[in-house]
Amino acid sequence: MRHLREPTYWEEQTMTIMMRAARLHAVNEPMRVEQVAKPVASGTDVVVEVKACGMVPNLANVLNNWETWYPHQPLPMKPAIFGLDPAGIVHQVGNQVVAIKPGDRVYVNPLRSCGACHACVSGHQAKCEYFTFNGYFGFNRNSLEIYKRYPEGGFAQFMCAPQNSIVKIPDNMTFPQAARMGYLGTSYSAIKKFGIPTGKSLIINGATGTLGVGATLFALAMGVSTIYAVARGKPLLERLKQLAPNRIQTFSNQDGKVADWVRSQTNGLGADFMLDCLGAVADVNAMKDAMMGVRRGGRIVNIGGTGSDMLFNTKWWMDNSMELIGSAWLTTAEGMEIAEMVRSGTVDLSVLEARTYPLEQINEAINGVASGDGGFTNYVLEP
Repeated sequence: MRHLREPTYWEEQTMTIMMRAARLHAVNEPMRVEQVAKPVASGTDVVVEVKACGMVPNLANVLNNWETWYPHQPLPMKPAIFGLDPAGIVHQVGNQVVAIKPGDRVYVNPLRSCGACHACVSGHQAKCEYFTFNGYFGFNRNSLEIYKRYPEGGFAQFMCAPQNSIVKIPDNMTFPQAARMGYLGTSYSAIKKFGIPTGKSLIINGATGTLGVGATLFALAMGVSTIYAVARGKPLLERLKQLAPNRIQTFSNQDGKVADWVRSQTNGLGADFMLDCLGAVADVNAMKDAMMGVRRGGRIVNIGGTGSDMLFNTKWWMDNSMELIGSAWLTTAEGMEIAEMVRSGTVDLSVLEARTYPLEQINEAINGVASGDGGFTNYVLEP
């Protein structure tokens, strides 16, 4: 019997090997699973065999309503391989890579930037003029240059990525759990922006969604004393409360004003911080309502991306010394911190329930992402 072997690095440099990938040929059309050329690692890049890729809850809206929602933010050149949150095994490394090796279990941070500007070298890649979500969308026309260099997202058997995007994951983190890292990390990075949250109180607005559940897990792990969890549905709020019944207080915004409720729980002062996790189609007035529940000198961080203008009294903002911060995604370093928190048991991701799909069911997966138990359901494609 003849045994087949993997081609060597040098053989792959000179031959074209094919792989399967789901590609979008046009907005408002289903993705097609096709044979495309497998990427080859060179320089400081690595090729990862994708074992799981997280499904963005907002992906169906992006692909079907792009011109309405975000016409100023470019999509990758089509046909495009999407897939924002990949995890897998390092397959091949470029000849300039020294700290990563084939066989490493990893998460691939999709944040791409130029790597050479002041923002990048100081660890603030999201402030780079080339900031781009690989496998999703860009933030300005510079993103098209990034897509030329890194065209593969995670909806493929293999993908190429720069070594500075690689997070090694521990053995007790499954690939589906790692494929939630982007959303977990967005919440974690935002909570870090509150400074030292230990012993403080925090409103999480949209607490039962994908971002909100992650935010609750990290807020508990990072010492927040009281979480005021706000959402619409009471069953999911009750499920969230069971994570720490003595530290999580819940409120449905269908029952009244969030600000009034929070102040009634805090002797009229309000909470120290607020994290807004509402999605792009949420009513911006729900965010404004929760903001009014933050005490004087408080800090508000927005990660949900509610996509409409908000009017509020700027004198209130000034007189009360309020801070309003926008926070997008996580750094690779923050991904490493999360991996260590999972390894040590500081954060337990077993509360997330994975719903997995094979590559052939990509379109079913995209359209089924909102059918589970809010942020407790983890939607994953397994190429």
